[in-house]
Amino acid sequence: MSTTDKPLPASSNLTDDDELAGLGYKSQFKRDMSPWANFALGFTYLSPVVGIYVTFAIALSAGGPPMVWALVVAGVGQLLVALVFGEVVSQFPVTGGVYPWARRLWGRRWAWMTGWIYMIALFTTIAALTYGAAPYVCALLGIEHTTGNTVAFGLVLIALATVINFSGTRALSWFAKFGFAAELTGAVAVGLWLLFTARHHNLGVLFDSFGAGDGNTYVWAFLAAGLIGVYQYYGFEACGDVAEEVPDPGRRIPKTMRMTIYVGGGAAIFVAVALVLAVTDFGAVIRGEDVDPINTILQSAFGPVASKVVLGVVLISFVSGALSLQAAASRLLFSYARDGMIGGSKKLAQISEKHHVPVAALTTAAVVPAAILLASYISTDALAKIVSFATAGIYIGFQMVVFAALRARAKGWTPQGPFTLGRWGIVVNIAALVWGIGAIVNMAWPRTPDAAWYDNYIVLLSVIVVVAVGLIYMIITGRAEQSEGPYSDAIPSSPGATAVTDSNPGMRTPSSAHNIGS
Repeated sequence: MSTTDKPLPASSNLTDDDELAGLGYKSQFKRDMSPWANFALGFTYLSPVVGIYVTFAIALSAGGPPMVWALVVAGVGQLLVALVFGEVVSQFPVTGGVYPWARRLWGRRWAWMTGWIYMIALFTTIAALTYGAAPYVCALLGIEHTTGNTVAFGLVLIALATVINFSGTRALSWFAKFGFAAELTGAVAVGLWLLFTARHHNLGVLFDSFGAGDGNTYVWAFLAAGLIGVYQYYGFEACGDVAEEVPDPGRRIPKTMRMTIYVGGGAAIFVAVALVLAVTDFGAVIRGEDVDPINTILQSAFGPVASKVVLGVVLISFVSGALSLQAAASRLLFSYARDGMIGGSKKLAQISEKHHVPVAALTTAAVVPAAILLASYISTDALAKIVSFATAGIYIGFQMVVFAALRARAKGWTPQGPFTLGRWGIVVNIAALVWGIGAIVNMAWPRTPDAAWYDNYIVLLSVIVVVAVGLIYMIITGRAEQSEGPYSDAIPSSPGATAVTDSNPGMRTPSSAHNIGS
């Protein structure tokens, strides 16, 4: 399959801000994020170290060593999604990611629900990530892992990410690159050390389930273990969330999205394989006797001192991941507010004159996850129910864009940005939709028959609640219909349609660029 990166016309002298004005918006951000920093942002959001370390024990106990292949399957599936996103962001390089893409591909109400679902998913993901950092902080400091410590460390992590994000795009870029360098170096160093000094098996174990599953078929065990891949490969969309902070975004962001999958996915697979080969007793993990195989491996391979160094690298990955997630959430909320799609839009769409960041949106992206974390003081079970929506919501947001792109193609949309898939576009689009729906079904599938029915169907129930609340809010407030931003302009107008009017924001000219927040 080949893709196309179209050269700029020799006569073209439009600036990035001119092109943004042509899409209906006035530039307010500073384009201080280099392609390298944009890639680092996506990489640290995807975070192979965090993704593998958090899900490794669950995946290995469910499916045994072959669970590694789920990372390959998910990587290919999410690359298809990234290619579709690349075509869309190339034509519509607007801050906010999936929300403005859905808006241009379909319309206001579809975009409203896409933005709502994805926004709630990002808030809960930030809470889940910061909550998950606590065991590593406790292990590093040698203190007891309690609910109080977990919440305290999570709040500190959110505060740290907020301070860095408040400092502006340049600071975000620097810390993203630092996080990328630390995480990749740590992943490679740890992986190589394990392969050369702590390897107990050869690659043949990657084809041996060691008794995982019900003994009849391995398919269900592999699907359960496959969640390690599903939970790993998202973050590439963050490259597009900051489109108005990147020079030449229509050409560069599709490339950084693909690089995030290639490099982040490769690092995740390498780490997972190294860890699998270093496990001494697969049976103990599968039977639930060794519930923390990573700590067992690190203590055995590195000893108490060096293992703390490794834990330090892991914590850097958590910090950079929280930073990238919060940046993505704030840009989405800003974009949502700039079009007047939510209460408090005027405030949420304001940009700091000093640092050129959306202050109110960033504050919201700190306060809401912090409130979710504080819920664990009431009930850790309540927190688990809240964050169960996180990854499923992100995938649903993705697939709403993928489906909108497929619908737009059926209505005549031909991608017009510098990056296109050409004749392969429709094939990739359909394949991405099939993959995404399958991944969502796998996440929502009930796998705890002994639990209460509402716990067994917690992912599905959480999706229903979020969608229902969003629909009620959208209908009662009428925000989507009152929105003033451009929409539906990916789909060609029918012959005889009005070309440009104020009542048809989707057809606005560069001179009508606007900023609701100003």
